[in-house]
Amino acid sequence: MAQRKRAPREPGRAMRMSVELPLWRALTGYRILTFCYAVVLFALAYEQYAHPLGAAAYFAVLTVWMGLTWNRVLSPERCTKRFLATDLAIALTGILLTPVIDTHAHVVGGHPTLPSIWTAGAVLGFAIKGGWRWAAMASALVAVANVVERGSFARDTVHNVLLVWVASVAIGYVVEVARASERTLARALRIDAATRERERLARDIHDSVLQVLAMVQRRGAEIGGEAAELGRLAGEQEVALRTLVAGGVVPAARTASGAGAGDEEKPDPVHARVAEKGGDEGPESGGLCDLRALLAPYAGARVSLAEPGSPVLLEATAAGELTAAVGAVLDNVRKHAGVDAQAWILLEDEPDAVLVTVRDDGPGIPEGRLSAAEREGRLGVALSIRGRLRDLGGSAELLSVPGQGTEVELRVPREPEASRGSEAKR
Repeated sequence: MAQRKRAPREPGRAMRMSVELPLWRALTGYRILTFCYAVVLFALAYEQYAHPLGAAAYFAVLTVWMGLTWNRVLSPERCTKRFLATDLAIALTGILLTPVIDTHAHVVGGHPTLPSIWTAGAVLGFAIKGGWRWAAMASALVAVANVVERGSFARDTVHNVLLVWVASVAIGYVVEVARASERTLARALRIDAATRERERLARDIHDSVLQVLAMVQRRGAEIGGEAAELGRLAGEQEVALRTLVAGGVVPAARTASGAGAGDEEKPDPVHARVAEKGGDEGPESGGLCDLRALLAPYAGARVSLAEPGSPVLLEATAAGELTAAVGAVLDNVRKHAGVDAQAWILLEDEPDAVLVTVRDDGPGIPEGRLSAAEREGRLGVALSIRGRLRDLGGSAELLSVPGQGTEVELRVPREPEASRGSEAKR
């Protein structure tokens, strides 16, 4: 069955969000609608102007300006300070021209100015672009122009000026708060992405470098002589590296528990096996792998594997991480239950998830041992097991009773493609 290949997601890449874009779009609509409103008012009162041709000339200029710049406020990049200043200057010019073009009776009676409520669009542009301080400055200029146009502090003039001032300052303040929240969210997303990447690297270190150093330390102590000195140095480096991993990589708030699984034997090359079993569909391509083939090498005299009769298909990346987690659990069994301990692996293929249960007949984990191991920098359960499953959207449940062994249940949700492929195989 042909499988659709999906491009791998770039680690740590987060979708950029913008709280300003809807505001700029709304401002564009406001400028267009209020321009049409001002033109309608001019057409209805054309014959009532003292100098109708002067009013027509102003609206001709305003029409050309709107035709050339109607889309300038669709984005902050195109809505520059120079554009906003010009836009406000045209609005102020229209206000100051009103007593010259209109009759004195209309001006005193509170007849709308030439640009009417279109003027507020320029003020709102300053509010969105520069925040409440710019909005207050632009509103103050509009207020002065309206007082000069009217010739006195009339009640309706003061009312309109205060309305524009309060609305623009409030919008400017909201924009500043939204920008600060956006920056905080973007910074949190970057920190979260970086933390996940560091945890992934920490798992790789735990499954490779730390295990090799622990093995060199033990073998050097067994051989003696110069090898013992080499083992001692390897032990010191292991402790230093564990301290770095525990203190500089895994935040305390995100670490669930640790495990004394740092002295495991040589790791199994899981990713190489995934690439081999998956053929051309490697871990990065998002192909499907049969999990039975990946878990089969773990079976032996001391490890029993129970699996379904049909292939258990799982996305290659998830299959590799799940297999590595199973290997980490078995390493813990060998370390803490002894080389003679018996372990059982049960692979279950559920409709929406793959479940792997690993059980042993060892002495179990004493209460508080995982927390103590975490403080010592031994993060086998936290990183190699639970960390892997968490990154896959799954879970790792550990049940241990002193004297009765330990059982670890690993659950990974199935991808839709893998689910369909599994059903087709059946």
